[in-house]
Amino acid sequence: MTDDFEAMWADLAPLGRSASTGGYFRQPWHAAEREARAWFAEQAAARGLRLVTDAVGNQVAWWDVPGGSSGRPGDAVLTGSHLDSVLDGGAFDGPLGVVSALAAVDRLRERGVAPTRPLGVSVFVEEEGSRFGLACLGSRLATGEVALEDALARRDRDGTSLEDALAAADLGGGSRDGQAVPGLLDLSGVGCFVELHVEQGRHLVDTDAAVGLASRIWPHGRYRFDVTGRADHAGATRMEDRHDPLLTFSMTALAANKQARLAGQRATFGRLDVAPNATNAIPSRVTGWLDARADSDEALAALVEAITAQAAARAERDGTALSVTPESVSQAVAFDADLTARLGRVGARTGTGAGSGGWPVLPSLAGHDAGILAAAGVPTAMMFVRNPTGVSHAPDERAETADCLTGVEALADVLAELVS
Repeated sequence: MTDDFEAMWADLAPLGRSASTGGYFRQPWHAAEREARAWFAEQAAARGLRLVTDAVGNQVAWWDVPGGSSGRPGDAVLTGSHLDSVLDGGAFDGPLGVVSALAAVDRLRERGVAPTRPLGVSVFVEEEGSRFGLACLGSRLATGEVALEDALARRDRDGTSLEDALAAADLGGGSRDGQAVPGLLDLSGVGCFVELHVEQGRHLVDTDAAVGLASRIWPHGRYRFDVTGRADHAGATRMEDRHDPLLTFSMTALAANKQARLAGQRATFGRLDVAPNATNAIPSRVTGWLDARADSDEALAALVEAITAQAAARAERDGTALSVTPESVSQAVAFDADLTARLGRVGARTGTGAGSGGWPVLPSLAGHDAGILAAAGVPTAMMFVRNPTGVSHAPDERAETADCLTGVEALADVLAELVS
């Protein structure tokens, strides 16, 4: 099992990795991400798993029950994660769950487990939202939260539509002109979903545990702040005569930091677009994207409202105009309490649990495909593997091999119980 995990990791690790930063650029439907999905298809074939790929590139490798039966309706067990990355992201966010799931299948076979329920290993596309701006797009499409015809019109930073991106990736994205649209994953037969993921924080480091469980996901959203002003000469225009949108935006970013700190929540402006982006010109427009997260839906709304109010007040003083557009908002998600408790009992019963109490339970402040499936009514649980740096969405993201193998063993324990 050690050899299988490390061999898979060694094969996958070079795909999309930057030689200069060590970070990953696996943006959906670009070359590196397509190579990663091809790698997954090869791994599925090597294990004799039945691979299903849908219109947008979502994949599930199925270990069917003996005799070729599809099992009872709603009885299948699904695990897995994603293979795409944020820009200059870490190695483990997503891929750890995919590699661990395949390694867990190997472990079950080594143990002689014969599933009585179908077991699928999934790869959902565009989980990070790094290309088309909507996180968990693949799972949102698969669950019907987002209609394919609406998604096809979305455009990336270069102006490429999702429809064209799918065509370039040799995937059937369908058409909006009345032609037939190829199907998306059918999740109606899935009875539960368990996603293993690297922890994106330091809770497991602080509790000295290799593996943990998630209780819920904080609500979070992405909001576009457009500030327009008046372009002018950087030297000839007096300071008092300016309508500078970058000044308004700068105060907005400071307001986001202040309001989040006061409320004990999270607010980040991590992406910025300035026009005309010239050194010797006052900008005409600034667009910034706010990532906001809070411990309740009400707290999230209050946080964004407070930031917007300060931004609007500043825009009035600067003589600029402000508009705020929510691009995606995900409400709080609580994972299935019964399934999580069942996993906790597995942890307490096996050697992978932290002492006799089993795996620690912690909230997730990051969004996941597991949250989308849970919101769609699929009983869902999440498992975390310790991250010694606590860093994520950056090249310094880490997980030690020993902890990864503990995670594989823990996932295999869980899956053995769920499919038997």
